[in-house]
Amino acid sequence: MLRIGLTGGIGAGKSTVSATFSRHGGVIVDGDVIAREVVEPGTEGLAKLVEAFGPGILLPDGALDRPALAAIAFSDDDKRATLNGIVHPLVAQRRSELIAAAGTDAVIVEDIPLLVESQMAPLFPLVVVVHAEVETRVARLTEIRGMSEDDARARIAAQATEPQRRDVADVWLDNSGSPEDLAAKALELWEQRILPFAHNLTTRQTVPSPTQLMPADPTWPDQAQRILARLRTTCGHRALRVDHIGSTAVAGLDAKDVIDVQVTVESLAVADELAEALLAAGYPRREAITADNGKPDARSTVAEFDHTDDPALWQKRFHASADPGRATNVHIRVAGWPNQQFALLFPAWLSADAEARADYLAIKREAERAAVDGDIDAYCDVKEPWFDTAYRRAWAWADDTGWRP
Repeated sequence: MLRIGLTGGIGAGKSTVSATFSRHGGVIVDGDVIAREVVEPGTEGLAKLVEAFGPGILLPDGALDRPALAAIAFSDDDKRATLNGIVHPLVAQRRSELIAAAGTDAVIVEDIPLLVESQMAPLFPLVVVVHAEVETRVARLTEIRGMSEDDARARIAAQATEPQRRDVADVWLDNSGSPEDLAAKALELWEQRILPFAHNLTTRQTVPSPTQLMPADPTWPDQAQRILARLRTTCGHRALRVDHIGSTAVAGLDAKDVIDVQVTVESLAVADELAEALLAAGYPRREAITADNGKPDARSTVAEFDHTDDPALWQKRFHASADPGRATNVHIRVAGWPNQQFALLFPAWLSADAEARADYLAIKREAERAAVDGDIDAYCDVKEPWFDTAYRRAWAWADDTGWRP
């Protein structure tokens, strides 16, 4: 099962994207629809709203007068918080019931207007945000939905800002054009990313790590933060720390377009306990292949940082992303083991030592040339010997500067 979080500001065009996904097989769990269901006449939700905001929010037939409620609830932050505190838990319960009823191979699209505001983004392997500029949304709300301009602007102002949505967006769908343009973008996303992602999860396949370097991407740290938030939520208390490691954690360094993350745990037994949760989060486990020397093969585990003479301390668990749109490696290592400490040391050393950065980039370029047709074996064969010296250099720098994990 793949769960997708779909969100966007009021009037942005979520319904067009949701309808496109639905036509092509997505199971839509619509937060707006559920929010209406849980406050229908006779429900616990409606009774709580009347208790909080008074009988003036009811129509003569006993149904909820939504404009009347909105006029009260959107007038200040405290009242809006009261409304959310009543409705959100009921919506979450109903959402869980609908998801449980779907098949295990389903693609669940959870249409959640306040996904950002409710801090739910890390719960999803993929978050899709539909965006339109404020003036475009105001025009749609007044012309199509018949809202007053003041009401439209008040509702927009009460929701998350564009920067807040960008912080959680794995996919940003711009809806500045026609509904047909947006539907075409949504269909392309569905066919090119979402369906392959779902297939990979079902078959427990991971996305191959690229071997070609690309210029340093200034958005890598932001992308990593979304992944870190997702992994912290997934691992909970079992993760002692979760860190962005590897080349993409070094500002300005050309690298393969893959985010490396390290999850630090107390033991390998804890790492094993996380396997199914990480799969649900979009990161199937990859089994390590033991080389002739008894150490994990770098080709199967990207084991550049697993550098120690004690084979027992080379061990870790390795997961990778099933999302074809964001190659990610998740290394789970035990706190205090040499490989766990070196993974933290390595980007700190490179960030501080320009000569080391230049040396590493040179060996990466050499490895890239050797990796004909994406041959990851050849890529690792070139890089691995360099790490024998780099390991000692990095720890010498740590001793000189007083750096500690």
